[in-house]
Amino acid sequence: MNNTDRLSSESKNGTGGFSREQQNYLQGFALGADVARATRGLPILSDCARNDDLGTSVTIGGGVSVGKSPAAPEAIAYQAMDRFESAGQKLCKEEQAKQSKNALDMWDQMRQQAAEEKFPSGTDVFLTKFHGLFYVAPAHDAYMCRARIAGGELNSFQLHGLADLADKYAGGYVDVTTRANLQLREISAADPLNVLVGLRQLGIVNQGSGGDNVRNITATPTSGFDPAELIETLPLATDLNWHLLNHRELYGLPRKFNISFDGGGTISPLSDTNDVGFMAFQVTPRSATDEVPAGIYMQLQLGGITGHLDFSRPTGVLVKPEQCSEVSAAILRVFVANGDRTDRKKARLKYLLDDWGFERFLVAVEEDLGWSLLKFPLEQCNEQHTAAENRMGHIGFHPQKQPDKSYVGVVVPVGRIRSSQLRGLADIAAEFGEGIVRLTVWQNLLIPHIENASIDTVKQRIEALDLDWQATKFRAGLVACTGNAGCKFASADTKAHGMYLADFLQERLDLDLPLNIHLTGCHHSCAQHYIGDIGLLGTSVEVGDDMVEGYDIALGGGWGKNQNVARVLFPAIAFEEVPALLLQVVQAYLDHREDGEAFVSFAGRTTDDVWNEYISGGAVAVN
Repeated sequence: MNNTDRLSSESKNGTGGFSREQQNYLQGFALGADVARATRGLPILSDCARNDDLGTSVTIGGGVSVGKSPAAPEAIAYQAMDRFESAGQKLCKEEQAKQSKNALDMWDQMRQQAAEEKFPSGTDVFLTKFHGLFYVAPAHDAYMCRARIAGGELNSFQLHGLADLADKYAGGYVDVTTRANLQLREISAADPLNVLVGLRQLGIVNQGSGGDNVRNITATPTSGFDPAELIETLPLATDLNWHLLNHRELYGLPRKFNISFDGGGTISPLSDTNDVGFMAFQVTPRSATDEVPAGIYMQLQLGGITGHLDFSRPTGVLVKPEQCSEVSAAILRVFVANGDRTDRKKARLKYLLDDWGFERFLVAVEEDLGWSLLKFPLEQCNEQHTAAENRMGHIGFHPQKQPDKSYVGVVVPVGRIRSSQLRGLADIAAEFGEGIVRLTVWQNLLIPHIENASIDTVKQRIEALDLDWQATKFRAGLVACTGNAGCKFASADTKAHGMYLADFLQERLDLDLPLNIHLTGCHHSCAQHYIGDIGLLGTSVEVGDDMVEGYDIALGGGWGKNQNVARVLFPAIAFEEVPALLLQVVQAYLDHREDGEAFVSFAGRTTDDVWNEYISGGAVAVN
């Protein structure tokens, strides 16, 4: 029943003829069961037991409203909507859309639209994203379909199947995303369900991969074969993925949500940029207590959203690996019940944490769980395990912890790979590895379990696909979102510009340390420009009488042990000026850095005035 139906029913039935005393009695009788079930998103017994609505609303668990919601697992979200409206606040248009139509129940509608070769319109464009389908007009009069690949692992059969889907229903290529995921693009109005069914036949269930849901769950891409890892994180990501897919109360969040697992290996999954980051943490016998015995735990961090200038922060909570899915679900239920549903800009976990504080939020999580979280000294939790990280670890050949085995990181320029290349990589993985690949947040993929004796042959096979297993220091750290070639929000052609910049700089400079350049087309920050050594945010720039593509340029971002939000130093630069400007920026770094100094450190200690001196003639004013 949608909100309009509930209001109509309430108006028609009134109080069902009960006196105030009878209403109070019935309310008290059902309240205990309702409270316990509502906090976990279960059907409300009093609603199930009667058709009338007493019109009561009881606040519980920090803000869940009981009494005017459908008897279904997702009741918790409708209750939250009711609470805002009861307080006289107006839901944003996306919340109104979710209130009027359950996006998970749109299959028949989408099938009818496909039969009529029609794209969605109005708020249905938003609701269709809950199925991983994005109508991306005007960039393309087509769908983009986002997969859901927990931990980034695919097998050779799935790669072949994805290549077939790309050729038959999409543009003949796939894009590797910054969440270790894949996207199919240029899907016609007639074919969205063909793609969704095709994905499911491959074992890829992408429900909730868009819209206000938990996005693709990332993990350390070398999980299971990383010599430095503390724990395998792929099983944790997989378990949580299937938990989410089978719990409807965990859909329809106030806004999107990111969760990541870092096992302490050599390639970072950027867990500290996520709403929830589980970071492997070892409790040694010396630091163990009766409550927290020695062993490997996952340190809980909350509130990362670098597009809003914030990293996740340690909570002083350690989670047993086998409890990560349960704890994640509790965090999500508290967020569903209490996150902002009136202002999309404030509808992320960070803002609920800013409002409540960590202590109050964790108390609400414990109330939902029904048991206490393990606490550990915060100063020890602040100690990161990033010493093993290798910023070139996702490119080239590297030894595994298994004897005489290596993995190779294949270069996928700005994340785009043709279907024929995908099939070729699937064949290499099947013939020389164990038939699996791993996607990374750096928009490339790994092929593990290669016999060292086969490395030279694998190199030749990769090169024969017009791909590479080695990259320059500029190419290795190049990250770009889709840009305006495929996204209606973007202000610049980020992928084309990124490739040009990498080639331009490489031809003119000899860089001995990796340098990350992140290009994102809009404020959604899909390429996380604020954590790049050099971050570019697309914008329109006025040049004479024309508006041209350009960027705000930020310097000095980092993550992990070099965690830092880049600061914008060069605003509104037309792209034609960007290559020469970045040439001066990188040259200044090479000329004035200390021995072995990373760019993030150099940029952090270089003042705005000094940067202005480094830019010849002051041609570009520092903000």
